[in-house]
Amino acid sequence: QVHLVESGGGSVQSGGSLRLSCAAYGYTYSSYCMGWFRQAPGKEREGVAAVDSDGSTAYADSVKGRFTISLDNAKNTLYLQMNSLKPDDTAMYYCAASDGGSWYALDSGGGPHPASFGYWGQGTQVTVSS
Repeated sequence: QVHLVESGGGSVQSGGSLRLSCAAYGYTYSSYCMGWFRQAPGKEREGVAAVDSDGSTAYADSVKGRFTISLDNAKNTLYLQMNSLKPDDTAMYYCAASDGGSWYALDSGGGPHPASFGYWGQGTQVTVSS
C-alpha cells in the first residue's frame, strides 16, 4: 500500500523560503512521475511542479525560477524548495504520485494536471504573510 506523507509547511514572511518533503512509503514503480500541487481556499487545485523517472521536470508558470522540485531515490523522498515566497503562494500543498507510468498531462498554468496522479498525501499548509 502506498502512503505519501508531506512535511515542512509553515508560516513565513514574503520573500522567505521553505522546503517541503514528501516521504513515499510502499512506492516501488520503476517508471513513475511525482508532483506537488496546491489548493487555496475557494480555488481549484493547481499543479505546481512534477518530476518523472527520467529526471525531467515541469513547473507552473507562476513558480518558475522560484521553486525547485527534486527527488532523492535512496530515501524515496520528494522535495519542493520554495524561494522568494509570495502571499499568493499561500495554500495547502499536496504531494502526489502516479500509479505507474512517467507520462503526465499539463494544466493550463503549465504545471502537472492532477488527473494524471493516483496517489495523494494529506497535505501540508504553507502561509506567506506580506
